Amino acid sequence: MADAPNPPKKPGWNWWKNFQYDEGQDSPGDARNVLLVVAALIAAVTFQAGVNPPGGVWQDGRYAGRAIYATQKAPFYVFLISNTLALSTAIFIIISLTYKFPFHLEVLVATVSMIVTYGSAVFAVTPDESVRFRYVLTAAALPFIIRFSIQVFKMYKPKCVSYFMNHF
Repeated sequence: MADAPNPPKKPGWNWWKNFQYDEGQDSPGDARNVLLVVAALIAAVTFQAGVNPPGGVWQDGRYAGRAIYATQKAPFYVFLISNTLALSTAIFIIISLTYKFPFHLEVLVATVSMIVTYGSAVFAVTPDESVRFRYVLTAAALPFIIRFSIQVFKMYKPKCVSYFMNHF
């Protein structure tokens, strides 16, 4: 007969530990599936928020088709940078977790196309004077740059350490 899982000895503050990832109990495949679902949800929400910004768009006048929220430059700027960073991070997770899967190339083409669509939609609804797009592009590239930098550091760290140990 299988043992029943042990309930926590002290219910209360530590109840949330039962829901955290446990390397000894949870399979990596299950963790990957959960991460894919969460990343897909984040990508869907952030994509929609970029295409249809909060507050909608002006319907009439010289600003027709432009984001109403863009009239408040600083808050819109924070929204745009944060939303773009969240989208690109979620897409990076999806690409990373589906690497070497069947149809990976198709997933890659679809996600790159989605990024281009997002960028063109954001560009279309954002008034030219309200945001500097180089910061938005930096936010979009940041997850990829950080991961690449970490990989390069891991690759060259042993060589750098041994060089400094031998020469100093």
